[in-house]
Amino acid sequence: MMINSDNLCMSCMKDIGTEKQCPYCGFHADSKQIEPYLPIRTVLGNRYLVGKLLEYNGDGATYMGLDLSTRESVNIREFFPENIAQRDPKTLGVFVMPEKETIYNECLQSFTEMWRKLMRLSGLSALIKVRDILEGNGTCYAITENIDGITLREYLLRNNVGYISWEKARPLLMPVLSTLGTLHASGIIHRGISPSTLVVAPDGKIRITGFSISPVRSARSELKCQLYNGYAAFEQYGFEGRQGTWTDIYGFGAVLYRTLIGTDPIDATERVTNDRLMVPGKFAEQLPAYVINGLVNALQIMPEDRTRTVEELRAELSASPSAVAGTGVEYEPVVPVTVKKPVAQRIVDEEDEEDYTYNKREAAKKRHNRSSAVIAVCAIIIVLAIAFLVLWQTGVIKIDNDTTTTAAAETVEVPNFVGKPYSEIVDNTYNTKNFTFEKNEVYNSTVEEGYVISQSVDVNKKVPVGTTIRLEVSKGKESIVFPTGGIIGTKYEDAQKYLTRLGFKVEKSIKLNLDNEIPDTVQGFSLEEGVSYEKGTTVFLFVWSEPETTAPEEEPTSEDETTLDDIVDDTIDKIINFGRGN
Repeated sequence: MMINSDNLCMSCMKDIGTEKQCPYCGFHADSKQIEPYLPIRTVLGNRYLVGKLLEYNGDGATYMGLDLSTRESVNIREFFPENIAQRDPKTLGVFVMPEKETIYNECLQSFTEMWRKLMRLSGLSALIKVRDILEGNGTCYAITENIDGITLREYLLRNNVGYISWEKARPLLMPVLSTLGTLHASGIIHRGISPSTLVVAPDGKIRITGFSISPVRSARSELKCQLYNGYAAFEQYGFEGRQGTWTDIYGFGAVLYRTLIGTDPIDATERVTNDRLMVPGKFAEQLPAYVINGLVNALQIMPEDRTRTVEELRAELSASPSAVAGTGVEYEPVVPVTVKKPVAQRIVDEEDEEDYTYNKREAAKKRHNRSSAVIAVCAIIIVLAIAFLVLWQTGVIKIDNDTTTTAAAETVEVPNFVGKPYSEIVDNTYNTKNFTFEKNEVYNSTVEEGYVISQSVDVNKKVPVGTTIRLEVSKGKESIVFPTGGIIGTKYEDAQKYLTRLGFKVEKSIKLNLDNEIPDTVQGFSLEEGVSYEKGTTVFLFVWSEPETTAPEEEPTSEDETTLDDIVDDTIDKIINFGRGN
């Protein structure tokens, strides 16, 4: 049985009757979908109703939706890589940009295959359920369950301290790790495991969401990339190292770090040159040694140093304290995550496997040598700094303040932000990583509040990473209140100037003056006092005309008087003369 959708909110799919604004989520019924995404109330496959756009990235968009046959809310994922494809606004079909056909077809095939695999795995407890796959309009749509939950990030922020204990984290996250293992066995690498893509469902269990094809989760690809700062592995940024199961291991390790420590890990690209990622002392004392060991190994920067498989990481996180104690490992109050493989473990490479045994005495010697080297380097730096200051003070060295040397900055292409919600733009990791935004809010009667009107840098222009882009954002329609009192009886010119300053457009309407009212003064107006109107609304002022002056009527003279008999006689004479031909 089909459902009547006229009274449904297109944001939460709840019945709101005749209300214009949803009492549950605040969405307004007259809100328009931003272009070039599917219009609200589009129906796909004669079954799925398209609602509000929820999010978009390099390979497509996700909409709120409704299954018209089951009456259940769903999410609709559309393959729509905006930078290599466009939409026909009349047919809503997706067509490929010139010379982009090959990459589009490859990505569409990857998208379709990934979601078909996920549909076959929908029985996994920690995985979002895929209900249907549709093909049409030159693209593909994946229909998934709509999880009425919160992200893991929100879940942790609702905790007073922002983190939870290992005892609580273990039953929450270990099913996610097991599901990751099954995904890997099916040839699916997520590449976006983060607190934003893990959703805590109403049953208290986590579901993995946020799937995208690999080019979206890799920098320097032909699609716009979406990498989560602190959770993306080093190899995803386009540097050396293939992606694989170990890429998700890094993301899971980063999620575990955020869950147990309460802060986001430092981005992998920063850690390469200055690794300051630590397990603070109070956590190192509370967490089991084997958990710290698993965390350290999962967060190794270089792929070859990192835990390679889910099975290996699960074994490390499930080890008993006595088993770890048998390895002879000692943990200091502050544990640097950069330590490479501090315990006996398997390092699984692509071609061979070797067992390495940790040697405490050798490690202590290396730490001592490393500390001595660091002290020596610091001493040299201090001496050189003092020498530089002395030479600078004496004028031997001069610094030219007008000369700056910068390394060749990496460039990125500026996306089209116009017509998109400002909140979604700044929530997008790719955007915030590559650009700095300045927000300028202005009133606008044609653009919905919160949406971008214009941008200071042209679309598709290549600019250095970190470039500042000024976005003009709509504050919606500006409202002004028609004043109470003070208008009637004033001169039209004074009232016009006053109302114009307030933002009204003023028109003059002349009122006939029969009672000797003061001419050119306001008698009334077309708007209601004390009521809010959109800025620019026209108000008609009714203004007294000049007083009317009329001459007294004159009585007709006897010569002007004409009787009915005179008129009849005159008419008869005319008829007779006409008959005679005169």
